[in-house]
Amino acid sequence: MTTETSRIETPVSDRALHFLKVLVERYIREGQPIGSRTLAKDTGLDLSPATVRNVMADLEEMGLVVSPHTSAGRVPTVAGYRLFVNSLLTWHQPSADDIAALRHRFDVRTDAKSLIETASTLLSGVTHLAGVVMMPRHNSNVFRQIELLPLSGTRVLVILVTNEGEVHNRVIGTARPFTPSQLEQTSNYLNQMFTGQDIGEVRRRLVEELKNTHADMDQQMLQAAALAQDVVAAAEQRDDCFIAGQTNLMEFGELASMERIKQLFDVFNQKREILHILDRCIAADGVQIFIGEESGYALLGDCSLVTANYQVNDRIVGVLGVIGPTRMDYQRVIPIVDVTARLLTAALRQ
Repeated sequence: MTTETSRIETPVSDRALHFLKVLVERYIREGQPIGSRTLAKDTGLDLSPATVRNVMADLEEMGLVVSPHTSAGRVPTVAGYRLFVNSLLTWHQPSADDIAALRHRFDVRTDAKSLIETASTLLSGVTHLAGVVMMPRHNSNVFRQIELLPLSGTRVLVILVTNEGEVHNRVIGTARPFTPSQLEQTSNYLNQMFTGQDIGEVRRRLVEELKNTHADMDQQMLQAAALAQDVVAAAEQRDDCFIAGQTNLMEFGELASMERIKQLFDVFNQKREILHILDRCIAADGVQIFIGEESGYALLGDCSLVTANYQVNDRIVGVLGVIGPTRMDYQRVIPIVDVTARLLTAALRQ
């Protein structure tokens, strides 16, 4: 498991670490500041109230816990969570039954896009947080095969196969209706001319052909080429990522105010900053954890992200994970994210 390192200059005693572990675990469960009396009872140590207060004061001085203005209890800081995750957390792989239940949700007979949607829904459902999965990043988007099917009016269904058998479906609007035979002719034209080429290059060549050979084309081929250009333009548009379970975050009091929920939903709808964070993880090994401000994105300052990458043909092409409050149950969430990434990799391989 790879994480950001905490920067605690003062050595933390074993007793203080034990107190921090107990405090973080209880705060994760209850979401309420933890008082010294409660902490003394939970630690199981026979210590005087003064000793407990001194240990808590030491943790606060080191920046590991903080006392909210409205309470005499204390809550973990980002540094406290980081030390907990790096040094105090114990987690185990889910049971064989849990893994079997997770594996059952991945239908290997479906396409990559559906598998990725399944992964985001599965992550949100199992963790009760927001699940996010980015679409595969490829060095090139190679045109393999295309089929065009007429829908109602001027709408056309584009079924495009790229790279290693990935299937993309797009619905486009055309300037006028096309018959099934005209759409078939356009499909044949694209398949014969451009199979095996990068889609960006296909689009460039189509633009050049329409510009340079306009006079030499008969009307039917001209219409086919113009339609093909629209088709390829649609094919270049890629779904960046899938996010599921955003409403799960409303269950956490610290995120449940109307203003905070609005901000978070704006973040999820725009996706740009989330994708930027996921892109930072794509070249990293193992599970990555960003706690609060570590993401570098102010609007996620009271949230944590746990991510892991997934592969296609032994090459890392994407990242999945969950977004939740900083007091998420790391012990449970981390192995679920790790296993889901492995299962998605296995499903995409098949």
